[in-house]
Amino acid sequence: MKHNKYNLPLVVIFGRTNVGKSTLFNCLTEKNQALVSNIAGTTRDSNLNEVEWRGKKFTLVDTGGIIDMKYLVGEKDKTGNIEIKVQQQARDYLTRADLILFLVDTQTGLLPTDKQMALFLKKFIKNPKKIILTANKVDKKKLEAATAEFNKLGLKEPVPISAATGAGTGDLLDIVVKRIKTVEETPVDLEEEEAPEEKNSIKVCFIGKPNVGKSSLLNSILGYERVIVSPEPHTTREPQNTEIIYEDNTITLVDTAGISKKGTKGKGLEKHGIMKSLKALERSDIALLVIDINEDITHQDAKLVEEIVERKISLIIIANKWDLAEKKDTKKYTQYIYDHFPFCTWAPIQFTSALTGGKVNKILDLILEIDKMRKIKLGDSQLNKFLVKIVKIHRPAKASGIKKPRIYEFKQTSTNPPRFSLRIGARDTLHFSYIRFIANRLRDKFSFLGTPITIEIDQERRVHGQHAE
Repeated sequence: MKHNKYNLPLVVIFGRTNVGKSTLFNCLTEKNQALVSNIAGTTRDSNLNEVEWRGKKFTLVDTGGIIDMKYLVGEKDKTGNIEIKVQQQARDYLTRADLILFLVDTQTGLLPTDKQMALFLKKFIKNPKKIILTANKVDKKKLEAATAEFNKLGLKEPVPISAATGAGTGDLLDIVVKRIKTVEETPVDLEEEEAPEEKNSIKVCFIGKPNVGKSSLLNSILGYERVIVSPEPHTTREPQNTEIIYEDNTITLVDTAGISKKGTKGKGLEKHGIMKSLKALERSDIALLVIDINEDITHQDAKLVEEIVERKISLIIIANKWDLAEKKDTKKYTQYIYDHFPFCTWAPIQFTSALTGGKVNKILDLILEIDKMRKIKLGDSQLNKFLVKIVKIHRPAKASGIKKPRIYEFKQTSTNPPRFSLRIGARDTLHFSYIRFIANRLRDKFSFLGTPITIEIDQERRVHGQHAE
């Protein structure tokens, strides 16, 4: 398992708070992934995404803003403070970086923190060519002269840019691709590595209330602290994308902000984070609903399941913190969960502990199994034989009227997720319970583990007394 499918060079955006790191990240990746705000410390987890420029690719990382240098230089923290963890994570990325974009703010000017960080970089990074001093917020041509002040940092002349408007970013990217090792220079068998790209990435979204262990679970799956973990609610404020390859399949894991009882009625960054979580859910194939098995299931959990099912997204229920459960009776807890989510008893339940790493690999196996279920394509003859059998077991039931309904055809219209069509007579009606009966028999026969099934009614039209198909 690896988080970088092409062994791409790693470029890290580094700097103090509010110099525009997230804005630059969004500009260079051409995606609105990083949450941007003038509130210091908005970025906590490090955003990652791929950038391509002039045929060259690299992974770009937006790190959290540095507030206190002592934790950056390696002083250990025993308090578990979230801001300190952010800075320690930034340090970890610097150790792995192929190139560092040291970002400063032209409009604010040279500050003592900039000087401290420049000294740190010169000591910490042995190769000075790895550092590109980048002067941001040069929104007007006349501000270019003001960047000269940053020459005092001893990191050569700064590259002037405006992340907000995109000015100068092309020149910056030209410098980046010249300095980093390109994909062509990396000793990787590209034919072998490109295979996963041909298959669409399986998009998996971690969703749940705050503090149920979503970020811890992601870190446990990855085997390293990709996402900052803290007992403080709403630590994760923006969706975090991490791409891995497991059993030759590309999986994009997305950690989201915890969705609280207030939902989108919350305020400030919390509200925006929740809205981004729901958007991330819409773009997903599979949702991992994480619940704390030691807490009561609430109406909010049920609402989240509704959101998932309505969007036709596959579902795995993660019963987390299993290590803390007093009586580890899976049968009893399974019944309890399905009693609260009766409309998705087709979703598998995985009991796990993100903290101890218990059974997290089984989650990845389930993801691959469900992905196959989403893409099952059943032939017309297969479904016709299936229809003949179930009609013998249970004749179609009408919703209204006196005429007994007749099903003329049953076929699959699409996959990922699977959709089916039942063709009935122009004057026929079909009771919803019979449609549910067909869906249940489909599951008995073909499984469709963890995947919602849609069955649509295709009613024949009558034209001048004749059936028109």
